[in-house]
Amino acid sequence: MKIAVLFGGDSMERDVSAASAAQVVPALRANGHDVAVFDAARGRLAPEDEHRVLAGRIDRLPPPPAAAAGLAVAAAAPELARFDLVFLALHGGRGENGTIQALLDLVGVPYTGSGVLGSAIGMDKEVSKRLFRDAGVPTPPWLTAPADAREVEAELGFPVIVKPNAEGSTVGLTLVQRPDELDAAIAAARAFDRTVLIERYIEGRELTVGVLEDRALAVGEIIPSTGPIFDYHAKYQAGAAQEIFPADLPPAVTARAQALALEAHRALRLDCYSRADFRLDAAGELWCLEVNTLPGLTSGSLLPRSARAAGIAFEELCERICRAALARADKAPS
Repeated sequence: MKIAVLFGGDSMERDVSAASAAQVVPALRANGHDVAVFDAARGRLAPEDEHRVLAGRIDRLPPPPAAAAGLAVAAAAPELARFDLVFLALHGGRGENGTIQALLDLVGVPYTGSGVLGSAIGMDKEVSKRLFRDAGVPTPPWLTAPADAREVEAELGFPVIVKPNAEGSTVGLTLVQRPDELDAAIAAARAFDRTVLIERYIEGRELTVGVLEDRALAVGEIIPSTGPIFDYHAKYQAGAAQEIFPADLPPAVTARAQALALEAHRALRLDCYSRADFRLDAAGELWCLEVNTLPGLTSGSLLPRSARAAGIAFEELCERICRAALARADKAPS
C-alpha cells in the first residue's frame, strides 16, 4: 500500500508530531508499505531530509507559535490524492480540528483518525464537555471566561484549572490556587485561544484509556514527578513522570474507566482510535477531562502503551489504524 505520512502542522505540538512520525514511518515500512513523508508546512520530504527532520527531540517547552501563515500541504493535495492512504501524525491546530480532514475529503483520499465532525468536536473542549454531560460521562464543572474571582468561587471553588479551549499537551494551562491568580492565568490562556475554560480542579489520580476500533484498551496511571499536573515537560521529558500500564486499580474502577472512555469516544462521533484522560478522586469517582482524537504516537506516548498492555504491538497498532481508515472510506457515500 502507498501511504503518505503527514506531520508537522501549525500548532504548538509540532515537535510532538515530528516525534510521532519518526515512530510511525519505520513501523509502516516494517509492515511492507511504500511510505512517503510530508511536512504539512513544507510539502514532501526528499529521502535525504527525512532523518534530519524526524530525528529532532521534544524540548522541555513547546515551540514558539508558527510564523508562517497557511499550510503548504494544501498545495500538495493533488499529490496526496495519488496515495492509497494518508496517515495523520498531526496533533493540534488545523491538523486535528477538521481542517486537514476536510481538505482530504475534498480530494477523495482516505486518512487515519476521525472525520471532519468528530475532529472538530473533539478539539473544542467546551463542546466536548457538553456532549460528555449529555451522554452521562462525568466531567468537571466549568465556566468560560470572562468570569471574575467571586463568580468562580461561588460556582466552582478554588483551586481551578484555566486552559485554552482548543489546545493540547497542556499548552497554556494553569493550576490556579487563589483568586488573585485568576486574571493572569486567563491572560496566559488567551495567548493561545480566544475561548478560555475555567474548570474545577479534581484532586486525585491521573488515568488514561486508549480506544481502538470500538474497544477500550488498558487503563494507565500517570504520576508526574514535577507537580500535580501532567504538564508539557512531564509528558515529553524522560523520567519526568511514571506511566504505569496497566494501572493498579480495583477491577470495578478499571471496568468503569474503560466503559466511560468508550462512551466518550462515541459521544464525540469519533472513528477508529482515541485516548480519554480522567481524574479519579478520593471518593472513587471518575471525571473525564478530555478526549484526544489524534493522540501521540511517539516512543513514550500513552496510546501505544495502552495498546501494548492490551497485547497490541506498535506495528500492529499502526496497521489496524490504517485498515480501519480504509474500511471507513469504503463505507462512505460516493
